[in-house]
Amino acid sequence: MADTAPAAVPDAEVVFRTEALTKIYHMGEVDVHALRGVTAELVSGELLVLLGASGSGKSTFLNILGGLDRPTSGRVWYREQDLTHASEQELTQYRRHHVGFVFQFYNLIPSLTARENVAIVTEIARHPMRPEDALDLVGLADRLDHFPAELSGGQQQRVAIARAIAKNPAVLLCDEPTGALDSETGVLVLEAIERINRELRTTAAVITHNAAIADMADRVVHLHDGVIDRVTMVPVKKSPRDIHW
Repeated sequence: MADTAPAAVPDAEVVFRTEALTKIYHMGEVDVHALRGVTAELVSGELLVLLGASGSGKSTFLNILGGLDRPTSGRVWYREQDLTHASEQELTQYRRHHVGFVFQFYNLIPSLTARENVAIVTEIARHPMRPEDALDLVGLADRLDHFPAELSGGQQQRVAIARAIAKNPAVLLCDEPTGALDSETGVLVLEAIERINRELRTTAAVITHNAAIADMADRVVHLHDGVIDRVTMVPVKKSPRDIHW
């Protein structure tokens, strides 16, 4: 059983490196082992899919990479920064300036337009892109002044993606971004993620339980019961429109 995810390109820059990560949640008298010694690498510019059933440890692993959670043991680095021993203030700065998050639910502010929802993050970023440019990247240049209630679920998710990338993050972490969408709408969301990865060279990690989505990745990390079961390279990446759902 593999516990190391090899680099997609041998000489590529390592963006994330984890070493023997474990995570135990204490729930009353029961200990839940979400991660059991995960060692892995993510490299610059790749699109990585984390594939596994519910409870396999995917979200826990992604949350640790994103600085939203801490491991019980083991270590995690973002480039040369040791996140394991970072202070809360350092983690806040790390999340603010280096990572964009996309979740299953859009978390848009209903009283703000698409443009205004995206502008929220550009006000705190060091080198943000214009909200209009971020929305254009996800195919919503004609929906700038629409409120969330005036947008479909897929459009709302694309606004959430635009908000995540508007601060020009080095990394985009996506947790089940198509989980609440039908397949046709999900394709549009995946196309937005793929375009950002391809055009901006943003390192992207996408969590899914849908094995078909793995076809659009550079590499697929298969998680099972808190460990890496295997890592597969994708010989020929497919466009989201060519994926058989």
